[in-house]
Amino acid sequence: MNALQVIELFAGIGPDGKPVVERLPVRVNEDDSCQLVKSPAFIKGIASGDTIKLVPNSQEFNLIKRSGNLAIRVISRDDIGPIAEQLTPQLEKLGGELDTETPRMLVYSIHVSCGFQDIEKMLNTVASDSVIWLYGNVYDPQDGQTPLNWWEEILNEK
Repeated sequence: MNALQVIELFAGIGPDGKPVVERLPVRVNEDDSCQLVKSPAFIKGIASGDTIKLVPNSQEFNLIKRSGNLAIRVISRDDIGPIAEQLTPQLEKLGGELDTETPRMLVYSIHVSCGFQDIEKMLNTVASDSVIWLYGNVYDPQDGQTPLNWWEEILNEK
């Protein structure tokens, strides 16, 4: 198996007007494409297991193949520890993984075949005025509203 490497991808422009770059662990394939090892916290449109190809001399990428995983971000104004203790075991029972935990954010990967309804039901149990959750790769990164519908082909294969 290929050793892990870290790549840097452009995630957007921060509130200070400076570019935000996210460092992600990947497995580099023989064709120089990269398979993500975890879902990103800030880069929209991709999730753990997806295969991407870096654009030369940039921090941009092209999506080559989707893994079928959803990237889910849970963000809290307060300490996220209690939410992680509640949510992580539930998502793990469905085969999900906690990819990143910071004091105020959790990033999960879970296969779309687990069902949007079941996943959202769990996530809604922790949602409040101070806690939100959102998908990282379900809606168009440009408008944030148009469903990408990439999952339809994956779910029809089953």
